[in-house]
Amino acid sequence: MVETPTALAGFDRHEFTHEAITHHYYRLGDGPAVIVIPEIPGITPKVADFARRVARAGFTVLVPSLFGVDGADPNPAGLADLPRAGVGMARALGKVCVSREFTVFATGRTSPVVTWLRALGRTAHSECGGPGIGAIGMCLTGGFALAMSVDDAMLAPVLSQPSLPFAATPGRRSTIDISPDDLACVRSRCRDEGLQVLGARFEGDRLSPGGRFEFLRRELGDSFLGVELPDEVANPHGALPPHSVVTEHLIDEPGQPTRETLDQIIDFFRQKLDVQ
Repeated sequence: MVETPTALAGFDRHEFTHEAITHHYYRLGDGPAVIVIPEIPGITPKVADFARRVARAGFTVLVPSLFGVDGADPNPAGLADLPRAGVGMARALGKVCVSREFTVFATGRTSPVVTWLRALGRTAHSECGGPGIGAIGMCLTGGFALAMSVDDAMLAPVLSQPSLPFAATPGRRSTIDISPDDLACVRSRCRDEGLQVLGARFEGDRLSPGGRFEFLRRELGDSFLGVELPDEVANPHGALPPHSVVTEHLIDEPGQPTRETLDQIIDFFRQKLDVQ
């Protein structure tokens, strides 16, 4: 039996296989399912804390392990240990870049791992009930919730600082990691079913540039609800420049813009999945 990391105490560990691909995930709570897809470098304590908050709001939360070391803190000593934090992130990112499950550079492509995530979402919906499911992707996985929305079960997709494809050229800074066919399906659902997509980023974030949200507004119109925060409202103790809205750069205090955005995300899940 695999021991659950301390940072994930209270979660149950499960495995899920689809089309010969197996990943494990952590599960907590009751109610409609929400999939919390971690950011680089993996399921950090702050990602786990966010997942707990979603579970407390009345949901069954599933946190898939797709990369990194589960429960590891990338920056345990705060700003004093930034080099170590950078090494951990680089290692996780390096593994992702060579993995066939992730499309990190190409435009107009959905990462293959999204097929596994869609299957996990369908299974979670059948097990947990409710009108549908929600999902939030962060950073490298930020666009995955959008691509998962080709499934009718997805009713509450959230994109937190979506960072693929890597913004190395102007063209890549003005698009997102989804295939044309998948995007057309999501656009159709927005038009015909009232699907809405919520996104959040910091205004100066070069990893998740503003052109990405402009692209989503052009493609989805009023169905895309974009929240763009001034850099100065980010937690100054984060390991990177303002980037991770609900984890690393969250200031978890009432009245703080990052906390208000986190609350908006949870309210979005509640509204779309009919949780009071």
